[in-house]
Amino acid sequence: MLMDGSHTIERCEQVTAVILHAVFHALFEQGVALEGMLLKPNMVISGKECARQASVDEVSTATLRCLRRRVPAVVPGIVFLSGGQNARLATAHLNAINRLPGPKPWKVCFSYGRALQDPALEAWHGRDENLAAGQRALSQRARANAAASAGKYTAEIEAETPTADEPPHRRAWRDD
Repeated sequence: MLMDGSHTIERCEQVTAVILHAVFHALFEQGVALEGMLLKPNMVISGKECARQASVDEVSTATLRCLRRRVPAVVPGIVFLSGGQNARLATAHLNAINRLPGPKPWKVCFSYGRALQDPALEAWHGRDENLAAGQRALSQRARANAAASAGKYTAEIEAETPTADEPPHRRAWRDD
């Protein structure tokens, strides 16, 4: 499910549910041992061009509801893609999902590429003199996401190292 488009969070949840159903049906048909897999899904969010962007609480609630309905409890982990979200928002969404009450039979974590790399790449900018700044930015994003994986992410963690929400060199890129 891509972030591109004007779809609502409700439509994203509907389509994500259909996709998850198809994925697990295919895995069953192929005899895949679900105990040995990690699921790398999207979060349930509004499309980038949607007039009404869902709040962090709406995203976490819709995402967890969809997962509870479609992902078997035997799956050991769900590791989210950042899906083109800016680094801080992806972290806030992950944190909110992990803070929700109720059962989460899987470990819920991150498999972010862009949301980990972009702040580091922006700080480094390909220059040797910026290498330490790039390393600090990567380390800071990893710490923030580790905290979010435990539902313990705070604004203070972000204050440790200021980073751009959306690096300018990535603004025109489409969702991965």
